Amino acid sequence: MELNKKLELVRRNTEEIITEEDLMELLKKKKNPVVYCGYEPNGPMHLGHFVTITKLMDLEKAGFKIKILLADIHAMLNRKGDEEAIKKEVELWKKTIKAIGINAEIILGSSFQFSKEYQFEIMKLAQHSTINRGLRSMQEIARDIENATISQLWYPLMQVADIKYLKADVALGGIEQRKVHMIGKDLKKILDYDFIALHTPLITSLKGPGEKMSKSISGSGISVTDSYEEIKSTIKGAYCPEKEIKENPVLQIAKLIIFPKFNAVEIKRDKKFGGDLKIKNYEELEKIYSDGKLHPMDLKNAAGEYLEKIISPIRKNFK
Repeated sequence: MELNKKLELVRRNTEEIITEEDLMELLKKKKNPVVYCGYEPNGPMHLGHFVTITKLMDLEKAGFKIKILLADIHAMLNRKGDEEAIKKEVELWKKTIKAIGINAEIILGSSFQFSKEYQFEIMKLAQHSTINRGLRSMQEIARDIENATISQLWYPLMQVADIKYLKADVALGGIEQRKVHMIGKDLKKILDYDFIALHTPLITSLKGPGEKMSKSISGSGISVTDSYEEIKSTIKGAYCPEKEIKENPVLQIAKLIIFPKFNAVEIKRDKKFGGDLKIKNYEELEKIYSDGKLHPMDLKNAAGEYLEKIISPIRKNFK
């Protein structure tokens, strides 16, 4: 694939690349660079996770080697469950990733994070990181940040060290990971390692603006274990004001998850409402919607159908 095509795929639906110049150099000199993304195995994968999963698929097409870290130790440090509960979640996540069909090397955090060398690396980083900065970096990641534990301050330093130990050229995460990645960028001399940070947008809660999508809040998100009826019901109740583009989660789902997967989207409508629409790309969808030529319920119905096409092959693995 030619360089411009690779760049186009990497840039698609990204919020920020630190830095684009470094990315260009990487793609020029390395045929199969390594990208890593980490996930806490805690509950089923949901649409919020699908934004980075979809981005990993773009990067795979662009020639990247994909490494997925199932961050079992991070999940424990972030108070997401005990060792046995997290072990069960790890197995479910492995099934999910396999069902998605992404060609990734899956690595468990516990397979390398207890080594003496790794822990010594964390200690060096800890000597050069303030408590305040550690807290700020976890603001959008930590569970119950108002009562943050010391374990949750250890978390971002481990995440920085992971990039080095996984030999990643690119660290991928949602924009909420930015402050953690910037600790790594600022401490690259201490870490003796540098990388490119690639950030994706967050999907707004289906309940409306002000919160990111979360499956722990009823009606906020959709997971890979949800039934067809649950998907339709949740989407039907989603925040999706007429003509409104900003912080519209149904449009965000279309942009970040549906259109990267399907070349075109067909929206079924009764003839008295204008008949079926075939839309070639997200930009066209946004224009039609903002002009008031597409009713929110028609958009929701289409989003529900396409999400079912994505989720149903994965859901079979949980029966």
